[in-house]
Amino acid sequence: MKDLVEKARNGDKKAFDHLIRSQMENMYKTAISYLKNDEDAADAIQEAILTCYEKLDTLKTDGYFRTWLTRILINKCKDMLRKRKVYYLEDELSEIPVEEDFSMVEWRELLYMLPEEYRIAVLLYYVEGFKIREISEILDVKESTVQSRLARARGKLRQEYPQVK
Repeated sequence: MKDLVEKARNGDKKAFDHLIRSQMENMYKTAISYLKNDEDAADAIQEAILTCYEKLDTLKTDGYFRTWLTRILINKCKDMLRKRKVYYLEDELSEIPVEEDFSMVEWRELLYMLPEEYRIAVLLYYVEGFKIREISEILDVKESTVQSRLARARGKLRQEYPQVK
């Protein structure tokens, strides 16, 4: 990925296109978790891609491209939500480890009972696979804050359903 970022910085449009295509699924999961509908998610993704293209030269470390792009996308989603003054978070839950007897509906209900800051930490960690350090950069909080949000989310989930891993 670092080679593609470097090529894209040097004006290689095919490299930029390849970078973006490699991140589309992750971007969609993140955008839909915030915005809850495909049209708004597509708009946020489009705005994030444009911003990424225009500001690629501001990326400090090529290895953090995915983290940087996700942070841009989250900021675009939050901007859209502020404009609408409505907040939705629909998590993609299929990748979170759960007992077989849990349905997707039960998982959504569980996660909706969590405060937004816990839900997004759970989404980025368990669904998107970001490391705690990367999540702290995306959310612009300390690593210890991310760790405590994840621990508190797991604790709240365990209180409600002890069989949650």
